[in-house]
Amino acid sequence: MPEIRPLQAADMAVVADMFQRVLRKRRTPTPASLPAYLQRLYLSSTDATAGSPSLVNVADDGSISGFIGVTSLPMRFGDRKLNASICGSLMVDEDQRNDLSGARLLKAFLAGPQDLSFSETASDVTANMWTTLRGSILPDYSLDWIKVFRPAAFAVAGARQRLPIARLGAPLARAVDACLGLRRSGEFSRWFGAGDAAASQGRYTVASIDADGFAVLLGKFTSRFAIHPDWNENALSRIMSDASAKTDFGDICRCTVAARTGAVIGAFVYFGRPGGIGHVLQVLALPGQAGAVIDCLINHAAGVGLAGLRGRTQPALLEAMLGRRIIFINVNSTVVHSRDPELVRQFQTGNGFFNGLVGEHWSRIFGDRFD
Repeated sequence: MPEIRPLQAADMAVVADMFQRVLRKRRTPTPASLPAYLQRLYLSSTDATAGSPSLVNVADDGSISGFIGVTSLPMRFGDRKLNASICGSLMVDEDQRNDLSGARLLKAFLAGPQDLSFSETASDVTANMWTTLRGSILPDYSLDWIKVFRPAAFAVAGARQRLPIARLGAPLARAVDACLGLRRSGEFSRWFGAGDAAASQGRYTVASIDADGFAVLLGKFTSRFAIHPDWNENALSRIMSDASAKTDFGDICRCTVAARTGAVIGAFVYFGRPGGIGHVLQVLALPGQAGAVIDCLINHAAGVGLAGLRGRTQPALLEAMLGRRIIFINVNSTVVHSRDPELVRQFQTGNGFFNGLVGEHWSRIFGDRFD
């Protein structure tokens, strides 16, 4: 009979190969550094005593046919310390997808001792499994947002992700965008450009900040939420280090946004390279200041030559985004599960902080090559 058991160090080579095939969808050999990273992420750096460990499904013939990767996240709700477990990778080998291995793995994960269980990357199929097991989809956390600055370059950059030869269209795209006159006023410029964002730039100061400085701000800005992360210094340092290594996404840019008084009202971190699509990892803003921070982010990214930006929504940012000609799509859903309905309710009402650095997307799994 198939068996579900905790991940072991001896499993890492097999899991890494499965990861390369199933999640990364690569036909090339597994990079030598990938098993070591997965071991550090899912074994060495995860407190399995505080929640579910990572799990494998062992088939009848003794082979590993499925895997669920789990990272731990200490959180706080008032004076109450919480243990959260994040389901970051759920995969089943192609020839085993009809034997309910994925459902069994998810059920075993949710049965762990953690107070909260999350995923930011639940597909439609996986999200249905979560809801069947009494999990909840969080719609306001589940949208990807897109802001286009240069539509022709944006189209080429998007095509390059699936067809590398599309890069040959970059010079033509630049010429097309120049002819479109994206800096002009009007509704077209509001949808494609950064004119409105640039208009507010003079009231704020955008300055670069290092990883340690951003970590301090992360704690400051998230602590106002009813449920927020409660990392120790070592864990936060590891997260910030991993979050800096995303070769596929481009160079990292961390910035603060300050008012004329010098008070920091927000911060953001994104990755990108000129002509490409920037990936926003985190946006932080004080209450009532989300619009100004988003404008500064848009203006900064457009100014360094990006074709557009893409990130993940949070309830605290949604209202400000609605008036800025931002496109919203649902690719994967954010889901939550808890035996305590009050904890779920806090997230359903937007009073919990979760995504980006407080979630899954900080890890090197998203955007790094492991060369």
